[in-house]
Amino acid sequence: MEEKIQRKDAQKYFRAQKAENGLETLVVREFELEDKLEVQQLFHDGLMEMVADTAFRGLRHHPESLLLYAAMTVLCYVITTCWWVILLLPASLLYGRYFYSRRMMLRFLEHAMSNDMGDIEGFYMKSSSRLWVAVLRGKVVGIVAAVGQQQSGGAVELRRMSVARSYRRCGVGLALGQKLVEFAVTHKYPSVVLGTTSYTSAAHRLYRRLGFHLVGFTDGYVTPGVRWCSLEGVFYRVRHHHYKLDVQEESLDH
Repeated sequence: MEEKIQRKDAQKYFRAQKAENGLETLVVREFELEDKLEVQQLFHDGLMEMVADTAFRGLRHHPESLLLYAAMTVLCYVITTCWWVILLLPASLLYGRYFYSRRMMLRFLEHAMSNDMGDIEGFYMKSSSRLWVAVLRGKVVGIVAAVGQQQSGGAVELRRMSVARSYRRCGVGLALGQKLVEFAVTHKYPSVVLGTTSYTSAAHRLYRRLGFHLVGFTDGYVTPGVRWCSLEGVFYRVRHHHYKLDVQEESLDH
């Protein structure tokens, strides 16, 4: 309830500021050393939100998992002939999805913290990479990173986009994405690519609004830093969506 109130207050504030000065109070700038703890916390919070998204919202996108769980339920009922299995086993399967999704996210978090997110200044403060923060009233409310790729035709990759829950639907994600596209145009990258395992429609709408197009997806994506076992294969399965934006074509159109 408190979070919903904060979000409504944030949206009202943005609307008021937009009417007055075009959102000038929202500042998108490059990462500075004093931002590190706030950036890491925002990245952690955004990543942990993916647990429920992967475990529950993502289930309807994987009919093979639904079929497997239905078969397991029927098999257990045939073996035990207990009606309560029909109710207990699905609940247990959902708990298993949540447990292993959380386990996977924690492993991915550990992997990210031992790489770029643990050494932000060393990884992103160089010519081919950047990390920007969106700041409102002295508080970091959003982040996004760009990493230049030698492969993928010399594209720049959008990474680590996260917006504080209380400040979503206020234009923060759009401002961050536009900053990254400007970076790509300035440095003459031909395109921007990104990959996401998010199933939330808001995230995909944002990418489309920025001009990205879905070019494919990978089912059974192996999350970086994850060590697999048989149970994880049963309870954790994600779809990796691949998006692309041809930057130079966009700039010519304008």
